[in-house]
Amino acid sequence: METILTVIHYFLCLFLISVILLQAGKGADIGAAFGAGSSQTLFGPRGATTFLNKLTAVVAVLFLVTSIGLVSLSKGRREGSVLKKFPSTEAAPAEKKAPPVPAGSESKVPQSR
Repeated sequence: METILTVIHYFLCLFLISVILLQAGKGADIGAAFGAGSSQTLFGPRGATTFLNKLTAVVAVLFLVTSIGLVSLSKGRREGSVLKKFPSTEAAPAEKKAPPVPAGSESKVPQSR
């Protein structure tokens, strides 16, 4: 079930990207106010919703539904952290110990006067 839902989710994702890229930019209407052609409205209502806008909304809702479905499916098979499955590859840092000093030996380093 999860595999089928994942495949549908990927197709919806690609389709949503395609539908969004097919839509015309909304900034073209402002250029028409300065003599670049005729415009339907300037800073006003956009008019009737196009088919691509409705299709975008429907696909976006389906994308969200599949996202929530995938989360609910993965939540049911919670197995803990992935990091706990693999042993740590870091070695514990070794403590560096100074060599033992023999008892009763004096320091042979000359002292400055």
